[in-house]
Formats: sequence, C-alpha cells, structure tokens
Amino acid sequence: MSTLEVLDPATGAPLTSVEAADLPATDAAIARAHAALPAWRSVAPGDRARLLRRFAAAVDGDLENLARLEVANAGHTIGNARWEAGNVRDVLDYYSATPERLSGRQIPVPGGVNITFHEPVGVVGVIVPWNFPMPIAGWGLAPALAAGNTVVLKPAELTPLTALRLAELAHQAGIPEDVFQVLPGEGPVVGERFVTHPLVRKVVFTGSTAVGKKIMAGCAAQVKRVTLELGGNNANVVFADADLAKAAATAPYAVFDNAGQDCCARSRILVQRSVHEEFMALFEQAVRGVVVGAPGDEATEMGPLISARHLARVSSYVDESDVAFRGSAPEGPGFWFPPTVLSVPAGHRAVTEEVFGPVVAVLPFDDEADAVRQANDTDHGLSASIWTRDVGRALRVSRAVEAGNLSVNSHSSVRYWTPFGGFKQSGLGRELGPDAPDGFTETKNVFISSE
Repeated sequence: MSTLEVLDPATGAPLTSVEAADLPATDAAIARAHAALPAWRSVAPGDRARLLRRFAAAVDGDLENLARLEVANAGHTIGNARWEAGNVRDVLDYYSATPERLSGRQIPVPGGVNITFHEPVGVVGVIVPWNFPMPIAGWGLAPALAAGNTVVLKPAELTPLTALRLAELAHQAGIPEDVFQVLPGEGPVVGERFVTHPLVRKVVFTGSTAVGKKIMAGCAAQVKRVTLELGGNNANVVFADADLAKAAATAPYAVFDNAGQDCCARSRILVQRSVHEEFMALFEQAVRGVVVGAPGDEATEMGPLISARHLARVSSYVDESDVAFRGSAPEGPGFWFPPTVLSVPAGHRAVTEEVFGPVVAVLPFDDEADAVRQANDTDHGLSASIWTRDVGRALRVSRAVEAGNLSVNSHSSVRYWTPFGGFKQSGLGRELGPDAPDGFTETKNVFISSE
C-alpha cells in the first residue's frame, strides 16, 4: 500500500504519514462491514443505545487530545477544535436515543393489521472533507450506526488523524471493529469504490459540488441512496434598520472562521446602500482586529489555510486593485492568507464562485426586493444571514431567500438537534436533527391478514 503524507498547515512541515487503502483493501473492508451487518442490526435497541453513549463518553474523555490533533492536522484554532470534538460527543449522545425510538406505524386497513418497520439500509460509505473532519464524520456515522447500519468512513487525504482516533475510541467503547471502520485513502480509489460497490447501499458525501455531481451520477447506476452536502456561496444581508455596530462586529467571524474554509461562510455581504459607507467603516475596524496566528494559541481567532495548493487557489481570486482593506497574517512558513475584503462588481468571480478562503466581497443593494434578488443570484443555497429590526421583514426575507439554513441577527448555521442541508446545488437531503436517522432506513410495510 502507499502512504498519505500529513502536514501541519501552520508550518508546512510533515507531521506523520498514514497507510492509504488500495482497491483490494477497500473491497475487503466493505465485505467485513456487510458480514457484520446482521449481528449489529440485531443488537437490542437499549444495548445499541448504551454502546453509543459509551462511545460519546470515550470522546469526552479524549476531547483535549482530539482537539490538539485537529489543531496540528487541520490548522483549526484550539477553541474551534474543542467545540468540534464536543460536537462529536453531543451528536453521539443525541442519536443514542434513536434505537429505542425508531418506531413504525400501525395503519388501519380492512381484513387484518398493517404495520411499518424502519429497516437499516445496510453498509453506509461516509466521505468526509478536510475542512471540518471531526464534526462532519460524526454527523454521518452517529445516525447511521444508531439506525442499525454498518459504516465505512473515508477521511480526507489531508486530514485523517482525528477520524482514525475516533475509530480507536469507538472500538474501546465496545462497538465492533467491522461495524465502524475508518479507511484513509485517495478519493478516486476509496471514495469511488463506495459509489460503485453493490454492497454499499448509501453514500454520504460532503465536499465540492463538482465531485458531488459525479457521486450522484455514479449512485444512480445502482439506485443507491445518497446524501450530499455541497458548496455554498452565502449572503449576509444587512438592512439599514439593523444594529449596524453588531452586524459589522460579527461579520468577520461569519466568513473568516476556519479561515473561510466553510460551506456556510457568508462570503457575500449585501448592505443597504444608505448605510453602506457607515457599515464599511465599522467593518474595517472589525476585520483589522481579527487575531490571525498560531492555531494552538488560546487568543488566536483564525489559523492557516489547509495546503499550499489551496493557498494558491484562494490567492487567484484576489487582485490587489480590488482590495478595500485587509487584516494581517503571519509571514514565513505555513499556508497563511490575511482576512481580505474586496470592493468588486456583482459579476466578479469572487462573488459568483465559492472562494472557500478568508475573502469577502461587500456589495450594495437598494431595497428588499433587490436584496432578495442578489442573495438568490447563485447556483448554491446553503445558508444566509439577515440583519434587521423589522420582524415582518425578517420573516418575508427568510421565506424568500433560497437557502436551507437562515439566521436572523446572528450567523448560526449548525445545531445538532435541528436539520442542516442546502437548496439548489448545495446538496440533497438533510443531516442532523430528529429526522436524520430516517435517511439511513428503508420503510418496510407488512400486512397481516386476520382472515
């Protein structure tokens, strides 16, 4: 087998290397997961719930170690990494209630009894991105295991370390090794095999829209279930009646969090023309105050980009003549890019495409209809923020904006107990929330004749 070299994004230096699964190893892992399925689905609901709670407790006990692994491997700030590890714990705890509550229905029919069951789909292949390796792994594996499926998880090539540690913790907690496997490897090998292998009955993918389309097309060949959480090009809409000071102070953290490597990043700020100049003055002060530095330092608010390749991609969106103002970033080794605010027209590629870095464009709008038009002027529809004191406007604009996750006077996108997913080319299906386990089951209808 070949190996994957793992780097520290803050320095560019090698951290370690991990073995990359080849095609035979992938097939063998899928076969083991399939063989383990009957025993796992037959585990009593209370016992499966107890194992998931033990897994959650193991994550909680290892939280600081997991966070430090993410700081080193993904360049996340230590504050973010602790939240991410805690999110895995909380998602496991939340879905540990599923096995005992995965109820069917009794439907009135003549001549007998009709009942439904939620049966597990089978082997689930979870493909995790590099931008949020821990939480997104948890969003896929927890409801899938809770519903009685077995899981083979492929972490991103750049960030495999926390997923491997999660597998160790799961097995220590008593979840059988073949029920939950982590398989580092290249996307065209491991990920592609999840799509083509007939024993994998569902693929969960988070990543780019371009790759998501290929996965969807491949799954269609076997009528295979798929959940896709794809790109975003999200708007932060600031009306003239908003609390401008708060809107400007929080806007940097809506786009520069995780160095902008976030599908929910509000990378287009739409500001009502009458307050545009005032907002920009407040926003500049806030941007220059963002603390960019070593991700392990407690005071750091933004770390590096993930790789040299991604740094080059983000840089390609920025022409110095379009820069309105910038924050600062460390010089020297590592994949650093400063928080950058652009003053560009609506047709600029930094507005029309997903930059996936600490770059934001600020554009004016005239009225409510213009704000909605500009917010929806994208192929994506994952998230958005709306800033206004007018409750009626908040409701109207929330209903009119084509996005799956809206936040009024805040930038919250993710709570594990509420649904998460996108409109348009931002994906298919919903993760998290009370209904997520349904996406990992098939509804079976049974009629029992009384005649």
